Amino acid sequence: MTEPLIIGAMVRTLGAYPSGWRHPGAHRDPATDAGILRRIAREGEDAGLDYLFFGDWLATGPDLEFRDPYLLARIDPVSAVLFLAGVTSRIGLIATVNTTYADPYAAARSLASLDVLTGGRAGVNLVTGAEPRAAGNHGRDAHADNESRYDRAEEFVEALRRLWDSWSEDAWIADAERGVLIDPEGLRPAAVEGAHLRVAGPLNVARPPQGRIPIVHAGTSPRSRALAATEADLALIAAPTLVEAIATRRLLRDIAAEAGRSPDELRVIAPVLPVVGDTDAAAKRIVQTLLALVPLAEGHQAARPAFPPNRTIGALADALDVSREDPLREATFDARVTTAEAERLGERGAALIERLDRIAGLGVRTGDPLTWRHLVAAHAVPAAFVVGDAGTIADHFELWRDEGAADGFNVLSAFQPAQFEAFTRIAAPELRRRGLLRSVAESQGSTLRDRLRISSYVDA
Repeated sequence: MTEPLIIGAMVRTLGAYPSGWRHPGAHRDPATDAGILRRIAREGEDAGLDYLFFGDWLATGPDLEFRDPYLLARIDPVSAVLFLAGVTSRIGLIATVNTTYADPYAAARSLASLDVLTGGRAGVNLVTGAEPRAAGNHGRDAHADNESRYDRAEEFVEALRRLWDSWSEDAWIADAERGVLIDPEGLRPAAVEGAHLRVAGPLNVARPPQGRIPIVHAGTSPRSRALAATEADLALIAAPTLVEAIATRRLLRDIAAEAGRSPDELRVIAPVLPVVGDTDAAAKRIVQTLLALVPLAEGHQAARPAFPPNRTIGALADALDVSREDPLREATFDARVTTAEAERLGERGAALIERLDRIAGLGVRTGDPLTWRHLVAAHAVPAAFVVGDAGTIADHFELWRDEGAADGFNVLSAFQPAQFEAFTRIAAPELRRRGLLRSVAESQGSTLRDRLRISSYVDA
C-alpha cells in the first residue's frame, strides 16, 4: 500500500497572497495574531496535518507591504511554536532559525525545551538568510557571502546535534534510595571548534524525546542543495511545475546517494497554494476577487513609498513586447480586454490569458469578462494557485505523488482563516479518503520523526 503524503501548513497569518489580507473577513492585524494562531493550530490538528511550519525574515520595510505583507510584522517563529505547544497535543511544530545570526547554544536549548514540553513534536528549519537589511539589525556592516554562510550553517548543524546528544538516554538515573541523580559519564561536552563557531556544552536541557530534532532546509544554490540532501530530514523545494519538481527531487536524492546517504532518508516537500471552494466555479471566483484586490498604480497608490513599478498597463505591455505606438497602452484597468487587443499580446500574452481562464474562469470570448486589471495583477503578482473543489485539489496531490515529484506538501493559504479552513474541511477529507493524508487516529502518540517517517535516532 502506498504511504500517505507528508502534509503540513506553512503559517502566514496575513495570508500567502499579497492581496489576501484585503479579502472580506480576512485576518489583517498582526497585533491580534494570538487568536488566529490558536485557531489555525486547532484546525490543522483536527484535520490530521503533520505539522505547522513557521518561516522567518529578520528585517522589515515599506516595500514589503506590496510584495509580501505577511513579512511586515510577525511573531518570532520559536515564540510562536512555544505558544502553540500548550494548545496542541499531536501536530508537529517547526520553527525557523537563521544560522547566520543565531547562537547555536541558545537555539539548541529552546528547541530541546520545545521537544521536551511537547513530547517530541519539535522541528527546526535552518536558513542562512537572503535579506541584506538583517545585517544591520545584528550589528554587522554587510550580509555574509553565500559560501561563508553555508560554511557556518554546516558547523551550526554539527553544534545542534552535539548539544542534543549531551545527555545519553540512560544518563538520568534518579535513584532516590541511593541518592544518585545522574551518571556523570552520560553527560558529554559538545566541543565544537570550527572556523565560525565555538560551542563548549553540554546542554542544560534534558535529552529531547526525539534524540535529534528533525531538520528542514530549503534553497536553490549548489551549497544549499548539498546541505539539504546530506543533512536535512526534509528538503523544501520551489518548483512551480511538475516536470521541475520531478527533476529537483531526483537531483537531491542523487546528491544524497553520492554522499553515502540513503536517498530514502530524505523527504522532499513542495509548496502548494490551494484555493478551495465547494465547486470549481466557486474557487475560481475567489481567485477573481484576489486579483481584483491587488493594489495597482492608480490614484494614491502610485505615490506610495516603494510601490512596485510593474503594476501598470504600460509595464505589462513592455514585458510582452507590445509596440510603443499601440493604443492598448492607454487602456484603463477596468476596461475589458478585446479580442483584437488579446491578439496583439503575443505568445506570452496568450499564455497569461490561458492561465487566467484556467485558474479564474476569465476569458476574452468565454467565461467571465477579462479586464486589464486581471492581466496586470496576474502578471505582476504571479502565484502557482491550484484552484478547485476537493476532487481537483486531491487530483493535484495524487498526481505529484504518483509521478515522484514530492513526498509531501507545505500548504499555504491565500488568506486566513477562511481559506485554511476550506482546505481542512473541504479538501482534507477527500485527501484522507484517497489515502493521501493519514487519519487523525494514526497520529496519536506520534513524534514528529514518526509522522515524517524518518529513521529514529539511536544514541551512540
